[in-house]
Amino acid sequence: MSRAAHSKRGGTRGYGHIDIASNALPNSGKGIPISQIWDDLERGVREILAQQSMSRNHYMELYTHVYNYCTSINQLPGMSQDVRPMSRDRGGRGFMNTRFVGIELYHKLRDLLKAMLCDVHKEASVLMGETVLDYCTDQWERFQFSCHVLQGLFAYLNRHWVKRESEEGRHGVRDVYSLALYTWKTHLFLPLQRKVVVEALTLILRERRGESINIRFISGITKCLVELGVCDETGPDRNRAKKLSLYKSVFEKELLEDTTNFYVTESTEFLRNNSVSEYMKKVEQRLMEETRRCAVYLHESTQAQLAQQCEKVLISDHMEELQAEFKALLENSKVEDLTRMYGLVARVEGGINELRTILEAHVLEQGQLAVSQVCVGNSAPDPEVYCKKLLSVHERFCQLVSDAFAGDKTFTDSLNKACGLYVNKNAVTDLANSSSKSPELLARYCDSLLRKGSKVADENELEAELSQVMVIFHFIEDRDVFQQFYSKMLAKRIVQHLSTSDDAESSMISKLKATCGFEYTSKLQKMFQDVGVSKDLTEQFKTSADGAQLEFDFTIQVLSSGAWPYPNPLGKFTVPIELERVHTKLQSYYYRKHSGRKLSWLYHMSKGEIVANCFKLRYILQASTYQMAVLLQYNDSDVRTVQQLQEATQLKEEILYQILAILLKCKLLQCPDETVSMKSSVNLFLGYKNKKTRININVPMKAEVAREQEATHKHVEEDRRILIQAAIVRIMKMRKTLPHQQLMGEVLSQLSSRFKAKVPVIKRCIDMLIEKEYLERVDGEKDKYNYLA
Repeated sequence: MSRAAHSKRGGTRGYGHIDIASNALPNSGKGIPISQIWDDLERGVREILAQQSMSRNHYMELYTHVYNYCTSINQLPGMSQDVRPMSRDRGGRGFMNTRFVGIELYHKLRDLLKAMLCDVHKEASVLMGETVLDYCTDQWERFQFSCHVLQGLFAYLNRHWVKRESEEGRHGVRDVYSLALYTWKTHLFLPLQRKVVVEALTLILRERRGESINIRFISGITKCLVELGVCDETGPDRNRAKKLSLYKSVFEKELLEDTTNFYVTESTEFLRNNSVSEYMKKVEQRLMEETRRCAVYLHESTQAQLAQQCEKVLISDHMEELQAEFKALLENSKVEDLTRMYGLVARVEGGINELRTILEAHVLEQGQLAVSQVCVGNSAPDPEVYCKKLLSVHERFCQLVSDAFAGDKTFTDSLNKACGLYVNKNAVTDLANSSSKSPELLARYCDSLLRKGSKVADENELEAELSQVMVIFHFIEDRDVFQQFYSKMLAKRIVQHLSTSDDAESSMISKLKATCGFEYTSKLQKMFQDVGVSKDLTEQFKTSADGAQLEFDFTIQVLSSGAWPYPNPLGKFTVPIELERVHTKLQSYYYRKHSGRKLSWLYHMSKGEIVANCFKLRYILQASTYQMAVLLQYNDSDVRTVQQLQEATQLKEEILYQILAILLKCKLLQCPDETVSMKSSVNLFLGYKNKKTRININVPMKAEVAREQEATHKHVEEDRRILIQAAIVRIMKMRKTLPHQQLMGEVLSQLSSRFKAKVPVIKRCIDMLIEKEYLERVDGEKDKYNYLA
């Protein structure tokens, strides 16, 4: 007989600390009848279940009884069906004739547990209310502790006989701990199940109504249900994950039903008597209470289903009321309530979708309302006022999304979509009957910021303002319109030396490049390169033999024809004799330096200063080249007819009338006729007076500005047609054959970063390319095109 050792650590209830590490008593070699040991074992089991004090020696005696019985060698009469051979011990040593028995002991223990628990049931069956929960909870805690002690006492029965029975597939055989739980469940809990569960749910209901309860009762019942679930499975494949089946079927199912009924009634009644804002606070409170309830006395697996049920009843079922209140909260900027609503509705799948739609519609409405306030009469609003209004709406709701919706990307997307709509279509664009008005006004606002005399003088403030401009720019659909107007205004600032800062100009171009790419700003960057080259050319010419002989100062600007938004001048112009020498020498010098190039003079963009000594005071007049040409004609005579001025300057009549209108308005010239004609006489007003000695008369006419706007929009449309055709050819060259709808979609997608192409224009461009034989329609299929190489 080998020596066996067993260690057991007991609990703290009535037993103290038990450590066993001694040699088991040697078996006599004969089978031990159950009657010889059962009386002692029965008394011991009863003491353990009653949690009476037990000495270590007594515990060892009981343990030895179990050991000797389970390791009986000789077969006893009547045991032929209950013994199993065992070939080796745990150390691998052989036992030639060792046999293990256990079924009688197993049945005796089972019957004893059954008898004792039936007595407990009799006592519990007459109890009512909380007393039955108190009694059952106390009995369960005592019984469960005792079961762990029994598990150690009958360790050899579990280790050998129960294990062998389970391995051989005999069902219904459990280890001692599971046997005890199963007996508790069968003979105590199930008969009392309804009463116990109802009382537990009643306590939870009372707590939800605000009463104080003893949560130990509910906690004890739920722990009992979870633990009892493990005894349903037997055999080596027993899965402890299934131990929640009893808890869920007996308790959790009814708990969820009671929860639904309670909150359906409460939520309906509360909303009837309170505002939605107060209701949301109540819901928040209830959800936190249910979370705490799960953490304190329910099983953790209940949390998800309980939360889902509460959210359905308290939020999903009242979604219409919440959504109806959302718009009012937006209008009144109730950030706290909006935050609370977002937190609640976001719990429900797809719950925020309708809120995003409401936010988008509200932002669009507010944006269009704000713009309508600056749209007075039939005139376009001030660019600064217009852009500030667009920005104010975006900033307000951007802050709201950040504070109330935690910067949720979906809400940010809805905000951006609404901003894009009111920026590109509002009262101002409707008045102009064009969505291109917004990019034009934005370009003019940029011009006012970057031009000398800007209200924003500080560099940091200017940088911040330019960043705000880019916020609006991101929403602009027709970015090509902005590009055209911005490039023209940038050209004027550069040519006329009106930029407030080269650094600010470069910063703005960098921002545009970062947003739209290199191609979008390539021409703008080329303008700055031309300025540097022109400065070097001016210095070189002044130090040359030709330039050193000239009597007055001058600056040369040579502009690349492809980069600058200036068309070649139309019509003739005769340079005044006073400027002809500079003109000729400079042109000769440039052609010697750059052979093969051609200069086209932009007289309408040139300017200079004239010193007037013909008046009582000496004045310096800042004038355009055309104005200078007209005024210099009065060096020979104080009176000239319009016809003489036209012959001397070779200006078109239309342009000459504009020049004369400005000079007459400045009172430098006088005309006796109310309507100026070619026969009218225009004389120099020798009585001219002005408080300033340096006077700028180079002011554009309103009609000129209007024509410039019209020309810019016309140029935009022409460029768009070219871009659309280029995109079509590029796509068809790659695809070879495409259906009409797919071609339209790809063209719109490719051009979306520059402008929103119109479908009719794309169709016309397709027809033009078919005429030019770039494309052809597929025979028999009108809506499909082939690319012609």
